[in-house]
Amino acid sequence: MIDLYTWMTPNGQKVSIMLEEVGLPYRVHPIDITKDHQFGPAFLKISPNNKIPAIVDTDNDLHLMESGAILMYLAEKTGKLWPQDFPTKWRVAEWLMWQMGGAGPFLGQVHHFVKFNPGKSSYAEERYSKEAQRLWRVLDTRLGEVEYVAGDYSVADIAIWPWISRFEWQTVNFNEHSNIKRWYVAIAERPAVQRGWDVLEEGRPMPMP
Repeated sequence: MIDLYTWMTPNGQKVSIMLEEVGLPYRVHPIDITKDHQFGPAFLKISPNNKIPAIVDTDNDLHLMESGAILMYLAEKTGKLWPQDFPTKWRVAEWLMWQMGGAGPFLGQVHHFVKFNPGKSSYAEERYSKEAQRLWRVLDTRLGEVEYVAGDYSVADIAIWPWISRFEWQTVNFNEHSNIKRWYVAIAERPAVQRGWDVLEEGRPMPMP
């Protein structure tokens, strides 16, 4: 059994979607980051960085923070969604790291400065909006070459997709990125993705382009 500590964010959704895709049983523990629950001492023992998501695997008492590490662990535990043949293994890792080091942090800054704090810093709004547009071009180009980012559907797609689902906050136009749109809709139609989208049962509809 996996105990999942999460909230309704792209990083949280990665893990709930992954758990649904690989079919592991799990329990959800909401960590309301709008009320600073992530700073509570009990959660700190599980996630020393005070961020969601985090998991505890009751099979072996392993606790993990950082969404990318959790995705890799779940893929290795189940033998699913991360092929180990060369060079596919490293293509998946490459695009997973692209999300962790690029799309996640920079799109998150667009959300912070453009969506939630407009007018606080014109420099930050311009900088992060331009980088968001560049990242979308990179992804769209890649998806013009392959069906999924590493060839077949994998943990890399699961990592990236929830960030793209916030497209309305990112100063981009889906109609200018037809390859991303095709990929996004295909993933959105997966039953496991639909189940994992809102495990906190707040009834939030999945945004569609």
